[in-house]
Amino acid sequence: MKRSLCGYKMLEIGMKAPDFELLDQNGDKVTLSQYLGKKVVLYFYPRDNTAGCTK
Repeated sequence: MKRSLCGYKMLEIGMKAPDFELLDQNGDKVTLSQYLGKKVVLYFYPRDNTAGCTK
């Protein structure tokens, strides 16, 4: 398994994403596991104007 520039383990094709929790636009908690059995697209990008975004 590869590591990112930040030291976190990177997912590879075919790997399952770990469950996580975030807040939606209304401040309600949403977890990845709430979508179990459904098709989900996850898209993450580095924060704007940081080394991970601009290099």
